[in-house]
Amino acid sequence: MNAKVLKTLEYNKIIARLTEHATSDPGRKLCRELTPMTELDDIRAAQRETGDALTRLFKKGSISFGNNRELGMSLKSLEIGATLSAPELLRIAGLLENAGRVKAYGRQEREDMEEDSLTPLFQGIEPLTPVSNEIYRCILSEEEISDDASPGLKHVRRSMAVTTDRIHSQLSGMVNGSLHSYLQDALITSRNGRYCIPVKAEYRSQVPGMIHDQSSTGSTLFIEPAAVVNLNNQMRELEIKEQEEIEKVLAALSAQVADHAEDIAENQKILTRLDFVFAKASLALEQNATEPVFNNEHIINIRGARHPLLDKKTTVPIDIRLGRDYDLLIITGPNTGGKTVSLKTTGLFCLMGQAGLHIPALDRSELSIFHEVYADIGDEQSIEQSLSTFSSHMTSIVSILKNADADSLCLFDELGAGTDPTEGAALAIAILNYLHDRGIRTMATTHYSELKVYALSTSFVENACCEFDVESLRPTYRLLIGIPGKSNAFAISSRLGLSDEIIDAARTQISAEDKSFEDLLTDLEQSRVTIEKEQQEIAAYKREVETLKKQLEAKQEKIDQAKERILREANEQAREILQDAKNTADETIRAFQKAGPGASMKDLEKAREKLRGKISDKNEKLAVKNDQPATAGLKPSQLKLGETVRIVSMGLKGTVSTLPDNKGNLFVQCGIIRTQTNIRDLVLVQEKDAATTAKGARTGSGKIRMSKSLSVSAEINLLGKTVDEAMSVLDKYLDDAYLAHLPSVRIVHGKGTGALRSAVQNHLRRVKYVKSYRLGEYGEGDAGVTIVEFKS
Repeated sequence: MNAKVLKTLEYNKIIARLTEHATSDPGRKLCRELTPMTELDDIRAAQRETGDALTRLFKKGSISFGNNRELGMSLKSLEIGATLSAPELLRIAGLLENAGRVKAYGRQEREDMEEDSLTPLFQGIEPLTPVSNEIYRCILSEEEISDDASPGLKHVRRSMAVTTDRIHSQLSGMVNGSLHSYLQDALITSRNGRYCIPVKAEYRSQVPGMIHDQSSTGSTLFIEPAAVVNLNNQMRELEIKEQEEIEKVLAALSAQVADHAEDIAENQKILTRLDFVFAKASLALEQNATEPVFNNEHIINIRGARHPLLDKKTTVPIDIRLGRDYDLLIITGPNTGGKTVSLKTTGLFCLMGQAGLHIPALDRSELSIFHEVYADIGDEQSIEQSLSTFSSHMTSIVSILKNADADSLCLFDELGAGTDPTEGAALAIAILNYLHDRGIRTMATTHYSELKVYALSTSFVENACCEFDVESLRPTYRLLIGIPGKSNAFAISSRLGLSDEIIDAARTQISAEDKSFEDLLTDLEQSRVTIEKEQQEIAAYKREVETLKKQLEAKQEKIDQAKERILREANEQAREILQDAKNTADETIRAFQKAGPGASMKDLEKAREKLRGKISDKNEKLAVKNDQPATAGLKPSQLKLGETVRIVSMGLKGTVSTLPDNKGNLFVQCGIIRTQTNIRDLVLVQEKDAATTAKGARTGSGKIRMSKSLSVSAEINLLGKTVDEAMSVLDKYLDDAYLAHLPSVRIVHGKGTGALRSAVQNHLRRVKYVKSYRLGEYGEGDAGVTIVEFKS
């Protein structure tokens, strides 16, 4: 790509932002060198790398390549057998340590995970952990080598410590002893690597030894006492031996690194490449960018494009199409309406896409490969070259026409401007015809009405405009393809306060044809706005209908599920009732058969009483319970022979056969059976109750359902049950409570180990009609209970 278009379309600013996302100097250098490519395979490979890196960023977060540094000179030194310094070795260790982190970052978490385009790069890294560990063990910092780096170094430093202690011991004795009065300060110092004491100049003769330095005033002499000269000499020899041992350590480390020089160089190369790729992915993440689809047919179809250098929160997305139904797009409209931004966005997206960068647009946006992008955008008036605005533009256009071919994209801003409108429009049409005839994809902005007519009357040429709201005098920045735009000069001037008299006078200067054309554009614009509003309303209605449809389907599904569950439960309960009845009948028959003809009435009455007890228990479960028992306060005087009553415990209706005795016992005739009962178990049956009872008898399922609704408790106790037992009981209880329209229930599971509480709450998450649940608060049972609220 030519350097001029990279600057004109601000591609360099995109590269600057890309460079900010790299974390190492070699990676930044690679970012700065990024230029658009023209080979489809290379572009798709680069885009795939960016996409795969972006996927890894979403899954694992960012990764740093900060310890990746250029090692060219150090590795070349190793080739000739030189010894590396401690800082150089530390840089190599840092790179290897970074390589280990990157290797771990790129490792697949599961064996069944698919490989991507970056997998070979991650697999090619050799962290050489033993080498980096050895360097860090021996070198503590750029200025310090560890005592344990080698046995020889450790021995020398131990000797140095002993010698230093002896020197300090002797000098301390002098400082605090016989020489104390001759010293400027009672301290031990060092000059030229030898230990000395500060002696007053007038006492020089009293302290035998060598003078190594004096103060700036000459009042203090730094003397090495004769008694420590030999020890200082020993210290100096040990320092030389220490340096020799350090050289041996560095040489050994350098030799170890040299054995892996090729792997280290390859690691550095891979880390640089990965830093570059992840910088592209990080930029895409910042811009909310997507991977474009490339073609070789010079077709551009960008959906929801946002210029990457504008604020993405306020930028209005635009759709740009070129090359499929038309190869030339003419954009018209008022100034500051977004025409130039549309041009720059198109050109910049082509450059970014061909450089392997994602573009800030909607998914499945299409770009094509152009060997060159030419752009004549902006005022390039040059005083030095004595060029006017028109001349500078024309110089650029001449160069473009000379070099452009079918593999080029041409962008012109205000084509033909800067000269006489009639001649400028004619020249612009001629230029566009020339490009159109050669099949060169072109976008141009203009104010000339002649170009609008040219686009309407020429095949494969399309109009577009940047929408403008005349009421608010603000551009909407929306690009509308297929509609020519108006300059709106009269409307804008009127809104800004220009008198109607002047505007009317200006209208008389426009030819009838131009006026008719402008009126046509106005009608088209009004029609478009009306149609858009209607389409928005229709779309809103469609969304509303779709929402209602989904809600209705969900409601119907819920009703069907509830209906199926209720029927299933009713069938199960009916089967249980029938089975109980059969078992009871069989048991009674066997009892009577076993008793035989000679059975006593006492035995028969006992069997009958047992049967009556079972029937009473079953009826208590099925009977409708009143809020207040009707038997409360029933007196013997209220009963008369032949009175219709109901035996509550048995659920049977009969007539009073005998009056109650002093204990309240009496006989009730129930059909052909004469039953003994007590007045406390009787309730008077009114005519309405009788009718209701008869109706209830005909609707057994309604009786069961009503009984269940009124008998479900608001609390269930699961204490002492295993998890499996508790879940089975809880599932049925929740269904019963929900069918009984209880707003909330209380589940008692206890604290214990927490296993039952966890099982209860895991089960509640899967129940669709549970609105919410929580542990009990203080006074409600604390963590030993769970409060459940049902959906209404």
